[in-house]
Amino acid sequence: MNFTRFQRQPPPMAGGGQWLNRRSNWRIWRRWAGFVGSLGLAVGQVLAAPPGWVTADFTFETAPTPSCHAGTIVEVKDGLLAAWFGGTAERNPDVGIWVARQTQGKWSAPVEVANGIQHDAKRYACWNPVLFQPRKGPLLLFYKVGPSPKAWWGMLRTSDDDGRTWSPARRLPEDVIGPVKNKPVELANGELLCGASTEEGGWKVHFERTPDLGNTWEITGQVNPEPEKLGAIQPSVLFHPGGRLQAVGRTQQERMFEIWSEDNGRTWGKLTLTGMPNPNSGIDAVTLKDGRQLLVYNHTEKGRSPLNVAVSTDGRVWQAALTLENEKGGEFSYPAVIQAGDGRVHILYTWNRLRIKHVVVDPARLELRPLKKNGDWPD
Repeated sequence: MNFTRFQRQPPPMAGGGQWLNRRSNWRIWRRWAGFVGSLGLAVGQVLAAPPGWVTADFTFETAPTPSCHAGTIVEVKDGLLAAWFGGTAERNPDVGIWVARQTQGKWSAPVEVANGIQHDAKRYACWNPVLFQPRKGPLLLFYKVGPSPKAWWGMLRTSDDDGRTWSPARRLPEDVIGPVKNKPVELANGELLCGASTEEGGWKVHFERTPDLGNTWEITGQVNPEPEKLGAIQPSVLFHPGGRLQAVGRTQQERMFEIWSEDNGRTWGKLTLTGMPNPNSGIDAVTLKDGRQLLVYNHTEKGRSPLNVAVSTDGRVWQAALTLENEKGGEFSYPAVIQAGDGRVHILYTWNRLRIKHVVVDPARLELRPLKKNGDWPD
């Protein structure tokens, strides 16, 4: 089902009547397209649900903005909270951070909770929200503000009521970005370890840690010393036995990167390319409760379709698990993934820059298949 098709050509009115005024017209076909898209989504789930697939929906039916991107998701006491950035288009000053709450399977209407207003005459775009709930303390909302990824800065708001109300926005210390796209991880000692990166002067990965939920920070320096040869950004951090950590992420070299730490992320080994494809697009990953690693990414070197799920026992050899989307020319990108308390996995991603899609997966029921010898996805 291609939602954009309906946007370009509004449906004719019943009985051959004349079109109403343009604004009414817009409302009619937008609602019709949303209904048909949702109906197609529901029918598709019933008819062709692969093993492990539970359900799928959109975080909103009526779009609050013309464009949206870069979702993030967290489990809260009464359900789920999702956030993304939205506005007329990425980089435009009107782009803000929007949130929606899912309670008893229903999403609330989105509300804007952050913007880039500096004063009456200056406003910048917002970027890449990241929600995270530590074991103790308030819900955290990290995001970025600025004219571009080369010149943005980190921001933080907190909530003591699961995202219903928020503290005033505060800027993170100079040179601290916070988690740049993907959720941080909480270490055994309560510290948050954030995968971070910068784009000025080349794509460079580093890590940031905070022992007190964003009040003070320690920065681990750049881990890819030659970004002109291997440009990398947006790490996701995974846990392995023996206290080892692995980070995987996006590159400009058509492959995902990986890097390992033996000391809880204080120092890191060599950043290298993996055999997994990456079309210069964001990924996310999570360590499951059973110790396996689950990865959400575009299994292609070009474009942002398909969008796939793979699983690994060791973080090195990955097996095909699910294809979430596969439409030629579509954009299904920037996934975020968590595992909830009931064991189910929640995946959030950009759907053609028009909506934010939410898919629920039961990892215990996934049927894994080896990737082909040349790395292609199995038929």
